[in-house]
Amino acid sequence: MFRVTDGAVRRIEGGAAELERHLQVLIEANMPEMLGMRFLAHEYSTGPVHRGRIDTLALDEDGSPVIVEYKRTGSASVLSQGLFYLAWLVEHRDEFEALVAQRLGEDAGRTVDWSNPRIVCVATEFTRYDTVAAGMSHHRVDLLVYRQYAQDLVTLELVASVAGGCGTRAARVGSSNRPESTVRKGVRQSLDSASPELQRLFSELEERLLDLGEGTCVELQHYVAFRRRRNFACVRVTREALVVVLAVDPSTVRLAPGFTRDLRGVGHLGTGDLEVRIASAAELDRAEPLFAASFAAAA
Repeated sequence: MFRVTDGAVRRIEGGAAELERHLQVLIEANMPEMLGMRFLAHEYSTGPVHRGRIDTLALDEDGSPVIVEYKRTGSASVLSQGLFYLAWLVEHRDEFEALVAQRLGEDAGRTVDWSNPRIVCVATEFTRYDTVAAGMSHHRVDLLVYRQYAQDLVTLELVASVAGGCGTRAARVGSSNRPESTVRKGVRQSLDSASPELQRLFSELEERLLDLGEGTCVELQHYVAFRRRRNFACVRVTREALVVVLAVDPSTVRLAPGFTRDLRGVGHLGTGDLEVRIASAAELDRAEPLFAASFAAAA
């Protein structure tokens, strides 16, 4: 990171936050902006049998449970701690849902999506062993490196993201490796009942979204989410079309009936305010600039 003044640059030296607790408090107070999540609990006790404390419990934009663990140094235990607490979490779903209902309301408590809970690990650095271990865990894991610059600048860099149930997308962000398919059984059933043309469109859509840049995808209960720091496309398969919800402000788009729709104030599946319906290769091409705009907005 450099500061530019009158054409001259000066390097800004970065370092760890002074205290792990300081970082945790900062993130918990700003979770929607920093992580795209809603805060639930701080230092949550897992009871006398399990004997642990989860650093932060949260609910992400898809309604998935999230465990956030922090480490001031690149300790190898941060990922194992997250997996340890995940095992407890999936065995105590009722307790978690009751917490969500208490903090966010009864509707949120009833609609928690358990199809792919997440672990988010935040540290000053991760080793190659950490990124490989994340990929081998078969769970949904994000590794975030934080740095603090001067007094008022903090960065969170996503260095690895594993989709878990979505497939075997490479653990290291930006890798050119790609699984044979990111589609699991639920979406596959919808695709199997769709036309051959729609099946080909889905494959092409998937390719284009992943080729936009660094990012991952994950299959959730109702849709496949393509994400960077936040979701930039949520895709459902119907018999007639691919329905894509994008993180684009509808007021910036000239809406076309049957192709694009303003979702503000309308209950819908997926995160974002613009719906795009794609039923042909021409419509897929037509939607390309909207995909790029949504990808940029999700950085």
